[in-house]
Amino acid sequence: MVAPVEIVLVYQSLLGIYGDRGNATVLAKRLQWRGYETTVTVVEPGDALPDTGQVYLLGGGEDAAQISAVDALRADGGLHRAVDRGAAVFAVCAGYQIIGYSFTVGERDEEIEGLGLLDVTTTRGPVRAVGEILTRWHGREGDDALLTGFENHGGYTTLGPSATPLARVEVGVGNAADGTEGAIDGSVIGTYPHGPVLARNPALADHVLQLALGEELAPLPRPEIDELRRQRLAAVLKRKG
Repeated sequence: MVAPVEIVLVYQSLLGIYGDRGNATVLAKRLQWRGYETTVTVVEPGDALPDTGQVYLLGGGEDAAQISAVDALRADGGLHRAVDRGAAVFAVCAGYQIIGYSFTVGERDEEIEGLGLLDVTTTRGPVRAVGEILTRWHGREGDDALLTGFENHGGYTTLGPSATPLARVEVGVGNAADGTEGAIDGSVIGTYPHGPVLARNPALADHVLQLALGEELAPLPRPEIDELRRQRLAAVLKRKG
């Protein structure tokens, strides 16, 4: 028998305040609709993080939660072991900052060491980025290249030479009001939008799954998801216009 695909949801008590756990539901359903068996493993601080998963999800959280999460993940080491064997990581907002080399917190901009899984650094930006965001995914064409979500972050993220921007900003702030959004290096992806972002962007969800499984997935027509996507794109394109 083929083992279920394991989706690991990391530290919901710390990194779950913006509904990003919905990304796990999206990935599990898209696999199940294709006939895969799945399991979603929810790991909290104090639990050993399994290094057996195919994809690891991190979400948004506040400063104190970020510090607690990065300390626990560094001490555990399971996420690094999983990445070393080729697992996919999809990290949103605070999770994105955590997997970089460093981020700052508080009024004094205290620098916190990150996990170093992605070549990015984050510092406090001049203004908070809040609102709908529309980006164009690098390397994609057509409607699937447009990514929508909702950003809410005070950190501005700068990419190093080993990281590639995930997308180009058309509406919103993105990484640092520099025209880029998110970062990717191999099977590790960081991005700012909530939504949850994988519910709004099924092609991105399938991309994460393909990284995790190491295989191409057949198209998955779902009219109800296409309609949700059409509505969200229309709303943000209206703002752009």
